[in-house]
Amino acid sequence: MDRFRSRLAGFGRERPALSLLLAVVLVELVGASGSLFTVQGLDLWYETLERPALAPPNWVFGPVWTTLFALIGGAVWLVWRQAEAAPRRVRVALVVFVVHFAANLAWSLVFFGLQEIAAGLAVILVLWLLIVATMWAFDRVDRRAALLLVPYLLWVSFATYLNYQFWVLN
Repeated sequence: MDRFRSRLAGFGRERPALSLLLAVVLVELVGASGSLFTVQGLDLWYETLERPALAPPNWVFGPVWTTLFALIGGAVWLVWRQAEAAPRRVRVALVVFVVHFAANLAWSLVFFGLQEIAAGLAVILVLWLLIVATMWAFDRVDRRAALLLVPYLLWVSFATYLNYQFWVLN
């Protein structure tokens, strides 16, 4: 296992552009998997809901999430590159990240897949806390990684407001 970790860390040092691209693509792919639930609930259910005044048009969400997932991938890459220098902190940061990312995907499942607005609100509040925890863990490894998550935290803050408003209105 140590040999595998050493080779993996070496790949990041020897080919940083390629390893960055790989990190971004992996985050984009995993993140996009949540859109399966979004698409299934979008036309038949979401369109029937009363929308909050600040709800953006649906076309905005794709470019925003693509950009956010790219930033998240860059943040993960910055943390992962420190694996040899701070193995315990990196391990903790990546575990917190994975838990947080599961919550991110869970929100799409709950809100769109299950069409549960109140439960979606509960999940997004947990997600918000987990983003803060991820930023804290990333900051302990590489401050730049934590800063790359600021737009994500802001967007999820806005999404939390929208989720709350959907709950109030519907």
